[in-house]
Amino acid sequence: MPTITLSSVRKSYGSGPPAVDNLDLEIPDGSFTCLLGPSGCGKTTTLRMISGLEPLNAGTITVGGRIMDSTVDGVFVPPEKRGMGLVFQNYALWPHLTVAKNVEFGLRVRKVKPAERAERAAAALRMMQIEWAADRYPAQLSGGQQQRVSLARMLAVNPNVLLLDEPLSNLDAQLRLDMRAELKRIHEETGHTIVFVTHDQLEAMTMATHVVVMNKGLVQQMAPPMEVYTRPANTFVARFVGSPPMNLFETGTDAFTEAVRDQVVAERPALTDRLTTIGARPENLRLLDDGEQPPAGTHVFEATVKTALPTGSSWTVLVNAGDTELYLVSYTDVRATPGTVVRCAVRTSDLHLFDASGDRLPDEADDAAALTKENTTTWAS
Repeated sequence: MPTITLSSVRKSYGSGPPAVDNLDLEIPDGSFTCLLGPSGCGKTTTLRMISGLEPLNAGTITVGGRIMDSTVDGVFVPPEKRGMGLVFQNYALWPHLTVAKNVEFGLRVRKVKPAERAERAAAALRMMQIEWAADRYPAQLSGGQQQRVSLARMLAVNPNVLLLDEPLSNLDAQLRLDMRAELKRIHEETGHTIVFVTHDQLEAMTMATHVVVMNKGLVQQMAPPMEVYTRPANTFVARFVGSPPMNLFETGTDAFTEAVRDQVVAERPALTDRLTTIGARPENLRLLDDGEQPPAGTHVFEATVKTALPTGSSWTVLVNAGDTELYLVSYTDVRATPGTVVRCAVRTSDLHLFDASGDRLPDEADDAAALTKENTTTWAS
């Protein structure tokens, strides 16, 4: 499978700011890469440029070392000759053709012989576990089943690269969960290079081997999902990835933020003149029991409960620490009512530190060992 490389790629529409601005990105061979970001960040435009549906204003795109589009070399390979499969949010199935005929359609366009065409279509339907619907029509299928047919049609032509543009957004919650597992299984079985566009961070976290977080046409961070979550490169990534989002507060704005900053710089004096913003994941903040003494390296503070929201498996609690509003996630019942003063704690090693430009400050052990730290648990006693 090929590596996809974008070098100094730019795309503008009219006189406004560029949709994608001087983008440098390498999508590894055989990876499942999610382009993640808010609406208008440039992720779909990037996908369409890779597919050939949008020509570049500047830059070069290569796939497996072969130039697909280059304003420098004057090369443009049309979409149908790029060896890619593209699935849109809309299933785009022919209503007058059976499921089998829909899956065969791309092979028919490529003039594949009928016997081979039927065999490859049947194999794709089996892979998508919808072979039982071969003789039905799209209108007789649910939305999730139609999406499986759309994916089977793409897989039947055996493309080198699979490009998926928010293909799950029209499905209900249970079908989205099922299709995430299905897409991950397909990637593990085929080893295809997959580029998946989504604004849903849960889709990116659960399926991807690499996540590319974008904003305003620029890449903010590219890393494995858990690294994006546990070590966001800047405050934009910190806010965007996570639900509830990371608590971010400017240092020195009230007694609470000043106390947190003092404890951090006491442990790490080198950050005294650089630390501007501190972040804490809601699940790393804990409500303390009466009389509980947390371990060393923990910042303890009092806060007033504003509201406690049960979610089934956990509670989301909103508190005020001085003038700073914080979200906590508790996995035990929260009995505190609004107005109750509670003791809270957070380990300083769980805090995320950023400078004045919003970039992440280096960790004490800024190496691979930091990723294996107890970052998947909510608390270690």
